[in-house]
Amino acid sequence: MITVRKAADRGQSKLDWLDSRHTFSFADYFDPAHVAFSKVRVINDDRVAPGRGFGTHGHRDMEIVSYVVEGAIEHKDSLGTGSTIRPGDVQRMTAGTGVRHSEFNPSATDPLHFLQIWILPRAEGLTPSYEQKSFPLAERRGRWRLVASPDGREGSVTVHQDVLLFAGCFEKSERASLSLAKGRKAWVQVVRGSISVNGTRLEEGDGAAVVEEQALAFSDGAAAELLAFDLP
Repeated sequence: MITVRKAADRGQSKLDWLDSRHTFSFADYFDPAHVAFSKVRVINDDRVAPGRGFGTHGHRDMEIVSYVVEGAIEHKDSLGTGSTIRPGDVQRMTAGTGVRHSEFNPSATDPLHFLQIWILPRAEGLTPSYEQKSFPLAERRGRWRLVASPDGREGSVTVHQDVLLFAGCFEKSERASLSLAKGRKAWVQVVRGSISVNGTRLEEGDGAAVVEEQALAFSDGAAAELLAFDLP
């Protein structure tokens, strides 16, 4: 069964420098029907104006994954990390016992578009840590590339939860599949473009909860960029 969460139905926070769309309840937006899905607590689709961003603030007991679509993020945190995150990069920050960080758009002219994802960790009180890896378009073109896993397999970043996160980019002639073990669920998020999943059309910003399906077929992509979560 595939249940679509339409882009237009998401929550929204809008400021003079930020347009954020919330797939699940976040901050002042609360929808009891969309609080989380399995271990995925937050998928925020954020667009940040040039030279603006999120000032230093704190988190605890959460796996935070950032996926840049356009532009760049300038990251600083209380672990001493300073980095720039660009399209194709995946950042993982384990907040654990507590971490403070800031995320800014360093460009004076170009907007920033990225997805911020929160995953519930396997345990509270983990040691805070940071990891960032690059996954070039060639590795995601016409196929799924594993970008996050609980054991860092295939060069993915390590998340402290039984979650596999895949990224892929698909055009019309390109087809792909994703198999789910019995009892597993999936969440598919369309970052850009559109695609059909088992015959269900998903447009930019749409998400889809997948349960009781063991094979997903992706076809008829139109400049499609996707994230897919394999979940317990």
